[in-house]
Amino acid sequence: MADSDKLEPDPDRSLLIVDDDEPFLRRLARAMERRGFAPETAGSVAAGKAIATARPPAYAVIDLRLEDGNGLDVVEAIRAKRPDSRIVVLTGYGAIATAVAAVKIGATDYLSKPADANDITDALLAGPGERPPPPENPMSADRVRWEHIQRVYELCDRNVSETARRLNMHRRTLQRILAKRSPR
Repeated sequence: MADSDKLEPDPDRSLLIVDDDEPFLRRLARAMERRGFAPETAGSVAAGKAIATARPPAYAVIDLRLEDGNGLDVVEAIRAKRPDSRIVVLTGYGAIATAVAAVKIGATDYLSKPADANDITDALLAGPGERPPPPENPMSADRVRWEHIQRVYELCDRNVSETARRLNMHRRTLQRILAKRSPR
């Protein structure tokens, strides 16, 4: 969509985006603005809760893991002020337990990163009881594996030996995987 095709933000389409990945946050805000939302951004749980309390949004996209805590705290703050808000929880740390927790607290949907703006818009605008369509370009199995390895590697503070131990793989195999570019 070109900038001339931008839709005017509707007051009912206020959107809070909370993510500590600054480049992703800016890109998503621009993309959602082009889709007619009025985005407001926050890079932390504290900033997200402050905005949710002062100006509860109609829509929200919240990252699960933030540097200063858990994005589910922001979901609870939004639900307390605006129960009808539609909330999508995004995370690179997809697991059934966190998906269940997000939905129990009040998230409308749960998407794994990398999710694009179209997937997020579909999830936000899906009607009650309606499921958004599956993504057009889902991650390949190789990409899912690579993302998982990268997450564990980061959680182990980029320690190859500890990551290999936790993934139950040989250290040299892990080093070869880490040296390659990410699969598509």
